[in-house]
Amino acid sequence: MTETFKAILVSRDAEKKQSVAVTDLTDADLMEGDVTIAVEATTVNYKDGLAISGKAPVIRRWPLVPGIDLAGTVISSSNPDWRKGDKVILNGWGVGETHFGAYAGRARVKGDWLVPLPESMSAHDAMAVGTAGYTAMLCVMALERHGILPDRGPVVVTGAAGGVGSVAVSILSSLGYHVVASTGRNAESPYLINLGAAEVISRDELNQPAKPLAKERWAGGIDSVGSHILANVLSMTSYGGAVAACGLAGGMDLPSSVAPFILRGVSLLGIDSVMAPKAVRLEAWRRIGSDLDVDKLASLSTTIGFDGIIGAAHDIVDGKIRGRVVVDM
Repeated sequence: MTETFKAILVSRDAEKKQSVAVTDLTDADLMEGDVTIAVEATTVNYKDGLAISGKAPVIRRWPLVPGIDLAGTVISSSNPDWRKGDKVILNGWGVGETHFGAYAGRARVKGDWLVPLPESMSAHDAMAVGTAGYTAMLCVMALERHGILPDRGPVVVTGAAGGVGSVAVSILSSLGYHVVASTGRNAESPYLINLGAAEVISRDELNQPAKPLAKERWAGGIDSVGSHILANVLSMTSYGGAVAACGLAGGMDLPSSVAPFILRGVSLLGIDSVMAPKAVRLEAWRRIGSDLDVDKLASLSTTIGFDGIIGAAHDIVDGKIRGRVVVDM
């Protein structure tokens, strides 16, 4: 008898109306790849919320199993880098967009897309980090390369109560930065201070149309919001500072001016997590294993089961999720 496993399948009809269903699949239903993985944990990212809710055109192949992140154990491999029993992580590479993703009991992928699970972490820990946390680490590494170290001054984190923001606050504080956390949810101030924020400011301070230049408030920033928020962060960045931009929760536009760049020498650092080269991924996960306080992971994440994925996907798009969501498969 052929073994089946549960999966979430997003489909579209002739009128392009999207539907989401829980179904049973077999190994024969999986897409091409040289490594098959038993999915032990996954997560719900903002992008996953957009995919399941249909609020943005994340999915580009129909039907599709969504889910851009997974951690699990190799069941079978024809790739020389991986053997049965290896513990692995996958983030991005079009999984959950054009290739069957994490919201199934099994995944078949290219071995080149995988990185080893750090020995200090469980599959659950890795998904408490997930693409959001891995992206946060890419942002921290970019700021460091640009010379934005703790002695340069405060660093602002926007969308601080979200997935990227929560991990960024935690990592930066662990590294000794003075972290200014910006959030639209003022009730989350105690949570952010517990993660290591030195100051919490209201999103309202950054959500108005930006002046070309404003008072210098920080040496750098990590922004997952975009639009007016990013424009204001740039206008308030001190001379020679840098801002790492990795998200668009507030909009894809950037209503700014060239003033911060040509009058203060500010740099805007673009961060892409989906197609980042393997060497960069390996370094980011090595740093996560060493620089992220695993005890803080528990406070910035909540755990749900497979049956909670669809509800959580809608909640994250509606701004109702704090920190990270781990799915125990």
